[in-house]
Amino acid sequence: MTKKVSHTKKPTQADVAKLAGVSRAAVSYVLNNKYPISIPEPTRQRILEAIEELGYVPDRNAQSLRTGRTYTIASIIPDITNPYYPLLERKIQDVAKQHGYVHITYNTDGIAEEEHRCLQAVQQSRVDGIFGSFFHVGPEDLRPLIEKNIAVVSLVAAREAAPDFPLDMLYVDNVAAAYMAVTFLVERGHTRIGMIGGLDVAVGQKRLEGYIKALTQHGIPIAQEMVRHGDFTEEGGYREMCVLLQASPRPTAVFTANDLMALGALFAIKESGLRVPDDVAIVGFDDIPTSRLVSPPLTTIRKPQNLIGQRAVEMILERLDNTVAPKGRCEEIPFELIIRQSA
Repeated sequence: MTKKVSHTKKPTQADVAKLAGVSRAAVSYVLNNKYPISIPEPTRQRILEAIEELGYVPDRNAQSLRTGRTYTIASIIPDITNPYYPLLERKIQDVAKQHGYVHITYNTDGIAEEEHRCLQAVQQSRVDGIFGSFFHVGPEDLRPLIEKNIAVVSLVAAREAAPDFPLDMLYVDNVAAAYMAVTFLVERGHTRIGMIGGLDVAVGQKRLEGYIKALTQHGIPIAQEMVRHGDFTEEGGYREMCVLLQASPRPTAVFTANDLMALGALFAIKESGLRVPDDVAIVGFDDIPTSRLVSPPLTTIRKPQNLIGQRAVEMILERLDNTVAPKGRCEEIPFELIIRQSA
């Protein structure tokens, strides 16, 4: 591009259009990632190059006045230190950015009071949309936000009926996923199978349900001493695995309700002088990056963070653009069992 616009003020869309040799409407379409007319790729590239050359930054205040939007999406998650969530948040941020939105994150520590406090905070911040991974908040708690025209997508613990108001939900079938994990252990010949879960929240209860279903359907009695509560932390997994190792007879395999607890359990087993999987097999849930790096690598249930993040933003934008029916939607996210050397 050889022509350059001379200016001493902050560059505008008009400046970008002049430098790129296109209309202001074409610049607007590219900035908002919407193409109601066909824009050839070379033209789009010229516009992007002009934006970079001029250092043009869209005026969010002006956009908000025109559209009534803040161009901000918020995420509410239970634990930013859990490696599962940064990957999810990064995908949400990347997709939101592609559509001209800023992304902010709230951490709740999985505490009910914090979840409600964060809901109040996002209302006060006037965000356009929310993605929430909630342990305690239900559909009725989210209705006041929707009544204020905030688009909401909730990651729920299991399939729920879509509400009659525009709340959208994404879910992984936790019962089926846990059933698959425990059935895999049964098929490997294990009959003394423990579980370390998070039983005081819906997601933990659903994974316990899958554990019980797998044992029951394979004719294996449920031993109450084999089920421990590990609060979804590495420390909790280590603590509860130490308890399970004191049982007589001890388990030959353990299913944990997330990978952080699996890592803690793995350390406890090694510390006791036992071997994984020869003495105790381990299966986790989530497939965080560390699960591939530990020794032995962790067999686990994979929930696709990229797909969840991508679809969450798409559902928010579809709701904001009024391109879907008023009734809420409930969409399933696939899972898969990743078999490695820990089981």
